[in-house]
Amino acid sequence: MSSKAGGKQKPLKQPRKDKVELDEVDKQNQQKKKDDEKALKELRAKASQKGAFGGTGLKKSGKK
Repeated sequence: MSSKAGGKQKPLKQPRKDKVELDEVDKQNQQKKKDDEKALKELRAKASQKGAFGGTGLKKSGKK
């Protein structure tokens, strides 16, 4: 009782997307986005080195 249709079906192949030609404005926007992501990544790394309170510390009054 074996059948060829048993099991998981293969998905249909998707058509390839044509390469989009970018003009100068698009290239500048992509470069700006990459630069912003890089700067944000550096800021996150720098902030994680300082600790939970950003290096300022907590002032405790000593009273309870």
